[in-house]
Amino acid sequence: MALVTTTEMFKKAYEGGYAIGAFNVNNMEIVQGITEAAGELRSPLILQVSKGARAYANHTYLVKLVEAALVENDIPIALHLDHGPDFETCKSCIDGGFTSVMIDGSHYDFAKNIEVTKEVVEYAHSKGVVVEAELLKRSAHRPH
Repeated sequence: MALVTTTEMFKKAYEGGYAIGAFNVNNMEIVQGITEAAGELRSPLILQVSKGARAYANHTYLVKLVEAALVENDIPIALHLDHGPDFETCKSCIDGGFTSVMIDGSHYDFAKNIEVTKEVVEYAHSKGVVVEAELLKRSAHRPH
């Protein structure tokens, strides 16, 4: 099975009345443990990679670990960039095989955030990749 986008995954979850787990990964043991458990349950899942995890484990290694998990477990898996800080990081993940990215422009002023988010959406959609966006700054009074 190949990586999937969250579009069809979410549609089936909404129709079936179930949730899909999303787990941050940064090494082989975490990828292996999560995907083997999901495989036993025949459960779709989202594997998320942060900017820090990409720096720690290397983008290519993480993608190959997830590809290996697909060979070993016949379940739908989406590969998602969690809190991508800028267009370049999102583009690198899109070009490198991710099926979903989150652009977190909350550190920009609102107009710049919208501009960057639009750029990411246009690029991602041209490649068939799903986008999530963080548009507002987090508040100490509002949980994330």
